[in-house]
Amino acid sequence: MASVTKVLVANRGEIALRVMRTCREMGIPAVAVYAEPDARSPHAVFADERAVLSGATPRQAYLDSEQLVRIAREHGADAIHPGYGFLSENPAFAEACVNNGLTFIGPPATSMRAMGDKVEARRRMIAAGVPVVPGTTALADEAAAISEAKRIGYPVMVKAAAGGGGIGMRVAKGPGDLPAAFEACRRAAQSSFGSPDVYLERYLEHPRHIEMQILADDHGTTVALGERECSIQRRHQKLLEETPAVGLNASRRRAMAEAAVKAAAAVAYRNAGTIEFIVSGEEFYFLEMNTRLQVEHPVTESVLGIDLVREQIRLARGERIPDSGYPQPRGHAIEFRINAEDPLRNFMPTPRRVQRYAPPSGPGVRVDSGIRPHQEISPHFDSLLLKLIVWADDRESAIGRGRRALQEFVLTGPKTTIPFHRALLEEPDFHAGRISTSFIQDHPSLLERTREFEAQHSPFESLYGAGEVAAAIAAGVVLSGEA
Repeated sequence: MASVTKVLVANRGEIALRVMRTCREMGIPAVAVYAEPDARSPHAVFADERAVLSGATPRQAYLDSEQLVRIAREHGADAIHPGYGFLSENPAFAEACVNNGLTFIGPPATSMRAMGDKVEARRRMIAAGVPVVPGTTALADEAAAISEAKRIGYPVMVKAAAGGGGIGMRVAKGPGDLPAAFEACRRAAQSSFGSPDVYLERYLEHPRHIEMQILADDHGTTVALGERECSIQRRHQKLLEETPAVGLNASRRRAMAEAAVKAAAAVAYRNAGTIEFIVSGEEFYFLEMNTRLQVEHPVTESVLGIDLVREQIRLARGERIPDSGYPQPRGHAIEFRINAEDPLRNFMPTPRRVQRYAPPSGPGVRVDSGIRPHQEISPHFDSLLLKLIVWADDRESAIGRGRRALQEFVLTGPKTTIPFHRALLEEPDFHAGRISTSFIQDHPSLLERTREFEAQHSPFESLYGAGEVAAAIAAGVVLSGEA
């Protein structure tokens, strides 16, 4: 059995705080790391121990694997939880942890490498009988791309072989678009992932993006814990997730779950992971695997009544998935990503100082937050500030609860996606489940409605001046992050 008695959390913000909460509930001390601008961030304040990181930039400080391992050893930690982003899917970091006697709370490096290379992942999925979108291996040059695009048929998507998350993807609707798309994707791939390799997939118009959460132990058991609908996106990155997916019948859900288990087994996967599928009409195809905990994991927790971070720690210790399995899902959950972005300016990041901040509460409302009043939002990091998760007996009730919670939210300073989410919940096509990954582009009226909601204020806003918010923090209301 691997040892997990003190955990260094190699991350920041809401996910670092979320992991630490579970550690505290399990009686496991947690060590926070922070770059200098994060010295007064909630995750650093909450931790049992903390250590400052050095680096040329704040972001580079969190990417220094040698420094993270050294701090873990200095503080007597025997495990590292990477959260998501940063080094969470870096196989060299996972290996460095193991080579220094630390338990990496995540999958083996070999599984990461297999799924991190998207071309290799496609090959393995085909061999395992998991359906994949028609596409190619890594392309040698533009001429090869042009030849393969003719074979596949336009439109095509140019994608980075070494990364995911929508970064660098370009669509070529016809031969005239391909050279520019090919070169732009290569540049983005080199910049973001250190490799210029790209490949092609047939571009499926108006698809849905549905993923399956899986858990796998060291004893040969892999289970799928249900799906999450992730189709509401901007720039191929998610804004809202929910479970269960609308209109997914029992046979399709079962087939996707079986494919997810096959996909994980094909790379000898262990711990928590997510298999992402693209759904077009009656067909579904493997998209990629996220070899880490997902941003949207709370919706799965909400309908199952389990703690996925606790399960990650249990599995990292070598414990088994329970023989009785996990509870059956109940009700409907929706997660709203609250980003420091201006929806009316193409979701441009707005890194500014937080002024008033008071999250909503009440029945079925959870807030996973990593911010505090008067915190300066850094331009060095992702724009995600926090996540609002609501649960109710059914989808319409969850939408109503989300509408109430978003209206109640007090968050001033940076522009945020709160008014966009309020507009989205008023859109008839969203209510009807007529959604796809192009939903925002297909509904330009959403932005006008967003403008209307931007002019509205929370009924509680006048109650939270600087003094009131400071008092709320002192009382533990804001740092609790959950209702």
